[in-house]
Amino acid sequence: MTPDFDVIIIGSGPAGVSAAFPLVESGLNVLMIDGGQEATIAPPIKPFLESREKDIDQWRWMVGESFYALQMRQAVSPKLRVPTNDYVFNKFLDANKIKAQDYVAVGSLATGGLSNAWGCGVAKLSDTELSEFPCHKSDLNISYETVARRIGISGGNEDDLKDYFGLDEWSQPPIELDALHEYLYARYTKRKAKCSQMGFRLGRSRVAALSKDFSGRLACNKSGNCMWGCYRKSLYSASDDLPALRKFKNFHEERGFIVDELTKNNEILSVQGQVNSTKESKNFIARKVMLAAGTLATTRLALKTIRYKESVQLMTCPTAAFLLWLPSLLGEPRVPAFGLGQLSFSLTLQKIKAFGSTFGASGISISEFVRHLPLQKRYGIDLLRSLLSSCIVGNVFLPGNLSISTAKLKGDGSLLVSGGYSEEVPDTMIEISRHLRKAYGLLGAKMLPGSFKVGSPGGDIHNSGTLPMRENPSLGETDSLGELKGFLGLHIVDGASLPMLTEKSHTLTIMANADRISRAIAKRLKLNT
Repeated sequence: MTPDFDVIIIGSGPAGVSAAFPLVESGLNVLMIDGGQEATIAPPIKPFLESREKDIDQWRWMVGESFYALQMRQAVSPKLRVPTNDYVFNKFLDANKIKAQDYVAVGSLATGGLSNAWGCGVAKLSDTELSEFPCHKSDLNISYETVARRIGISGGNEDDLKDYFGLDEWSQPPIELDALHEYLYARYTKRKAKCSQMGFRLGRSRVAALSKDFSGRLACNKSGNCMWGCYRKSLYSASDDLPALRKFKNFHEERGFIVDELTKNNEILSVQGQVNSTKESKNFIARKVMLAAGTLATTRLALKTIRYKESVQLMTCPTAAFLLWLPSLLGEPRVPAFGLGQLSFSLTLQKIKAFGSTFGASGISISEFVRHLPLQKRYGIDLLRSLLSSCIVGNVFLPGNLSISTAKLKGDGSLLVSGGYSEEVPDTMIEISRHLRKAYGLLGAKMLPGSFKVGSPGGDIHNSGTLPMRENPSLGETDSLGELKGFLGLHIVDGASLPMLTEKSHTLTIMANADRISRAIAKRLKLNT
């Protein structure tokens, strides 16, 4: 039996496109399969505040025809409730037979995957942090640079987080801060010695967003529409890489396809599933298959393939959100600004590290804040009308080893995801809240009472580690190239194969690892051709 393709990649998100480039560039015949969901609501073009004042059709992208904005109330991140993101998350759980218990289960059937609605945070793991990866650090560092230069990142700056992020050599300058963050950062530069004594460091956020035009995409114009969709493509999405891949004659796509089963006959792998719209069954065969469908979907397919019925660990970052008020800037007018992370912090306590970023509030609906205040909604709205222009939003992430979430393949072929945090998380979050309140207090910002809210497991969308890479993998684990123990030829290249999850943003590491694995596989396949 002659294979149709050298490699089939399942998924078109950040991991999928990062795996595709080394393969097609080496001349291998590659098929990319994805769910094919596309946006149905156009993002606003005018600045957010102008649209809120003048756009008579704003209800379509603010609320949605099916009241989408009222869904996913348990998630900390407001992007899960944005109607323009409906297509990103829609039908994923049903199509992939995923059930959740005490867990915010999220994935995507969209072309470009979850990168259509991510926070664009990027970071490189240090050599110490990479010690748990069963590969040469130099190989992964080469891939970090390759991916960073391809997607375009900004934030490079001589600040206290330069080494923490490790990306400035490949970065554009930072996007301009708004007035509130300028004030906060100026205060930090004068008080950094005291902040450092508390284990608190502050610097510019490093983000996959453009401060300069790059590769056909336009620089950020600070419209405040980041959460609602960027028509300028200033924010990176994996879908932005597809036009470049499509220029290769050896790159092929099967869009709108849901994979349900993987089998093998001798050395040839078979991918079976259905066309989403017609339910037509199809089968594709290849020498290698790479799973990049997102951790949850990838985990179900992999466990089903090797008939593994035991629970596997699912790493996720305990997370929280909070609201800061800058009294000195009370009455500051609301103006359009970059809507994602502007400043980031690293907080080191005795036993743990935390990371987070702060965002301007001008591009977020007031309803997202009212529901967190310890007041009746009527009074909360009145209060925030006066305060919100002098407020910024923050988040915080803890390492994934504090998660005790699991995933298990059920007898009916579905994946049950069960959420939980370790018993030390509640007390740790209280301590984190206390330290942040004190640190930001030194900078002239007050954390509003009751605004520090811990999210539910999975709400961070950092799902990872169900099929971890190991030096000597057991069944249900993968080797240094993500190859699944018990099923040769099947490689896990998304977050499922990460052996550890730090508090840092993890998407760039997933992309770099996928690039690294594909480079090695491309060499092997070319040698055996």
